[in-house]
Amino acid sequence: VQLVESGGGEVQPGGSLRLSCAASGFTFSKYGMSWYRQAPGKERELVASITSSGGSTNYADSVRGRFTISRDNAKNTMYLQMNSLKPENTAMYYCRWNDNYWGQGTQVTVSS
Repeated sequence: VQLVESGGGEVQPGGSLRLSCAASGFTFSKYGMSWYRQAPGKERELVASITSSGGSTNYADSVRGRFTISRDNAKNTMYLQMNSLKPENTAMYYCRWNDNYWGQGTQVTVSS
């Protein structure tokens, strides 16, 4: 199993980023997936999750309305579109599969 995140970077408040998570080693289209993040000194927290078909999504209250999780099962890839970014969104963002599998993370920094 391999989960590879990309798309992080530094952006000003109010800006946008789109994260990607490329998955391999399992039948991606059969499983729900999720995005987590961990800020310095804080516990890792769930940001958003999506069902196997993409038909149902769930968001942390702090990001609902600004972030959108999606997936392309033909490309074995999950996405996180992040709009109206705030400094408090600064964190390492991880994708997760099947409770025990994590990517290496991609850093998002929101700073003026």
